[in-house]
Amino acid sequence: MILPDHEIKKLLKEGRLRIEPLDDPENQIQPAWVDLRLGNEFVVFKVTGTPYIDTRKETKGYSEKITISEDRPFIIHPGEFVLGKVMEYISVPDDLVGSVDGRSSLGRLGIVVHTTSSSVNPGWDGHLVLEMANVGKMPVALYPGMRVCKITFHKMTSPAEVPYSKRKNAKYKNQMEIVNSRMHEDTDVQDS
Repeated sequence: MILPDHEIKKLLKEGRLRIEPLDDPENQIQPAWVDLRLGNEFVVFKVTGTPYIDTRKETKGYSEKITISEDRPFIIHPGEFVLGKVMEYISVPDDLVGSVDGRSSLGRLGIVVHTTSSSVNPGWDGHLVLEMANVGKMPVALYPGMRVCKITFHKMTSPAEVPYSKRKNAKYKNQMEIVNSRMHEDTDVQDS
């Protein structure tokens, strides 16, 4: 079951669900989701002499963090893949699952927002990191503060037994800034 606007508002008022700051609830809270805004931090990937990214090793030297001023655009070029952070801090209760999706208005310009892993675990908290790509033919200006994606909330039949916040191997718990892939920490890709 997807939560409608009035249930989202109720959970926010009770403090069970946190989305902060929610500066424009009239525009951000839609009938079945909440629009989230783009922050001003990005991670861009560099072209290097390394022949490939090894998923068993930490990804150092492949990317660069960029912070832009609030009044400047971030230009995403055709074929470019970047990580971006939403402005809002989100805390999901143990009995809800979030689902992140891009906005169709940006999709119609060739911008794919959050290309994989759209689910937000019960008990997760922090700033969502978006995986964004320009699959169009023209560069596109993205501005801090613009509504860039949406999050829906799905009610579970009962709270998670071990929510994300209580998992020992939770790689992106309390995420406050853009964190590069921690794939190398997965036990199924480690050397035997």
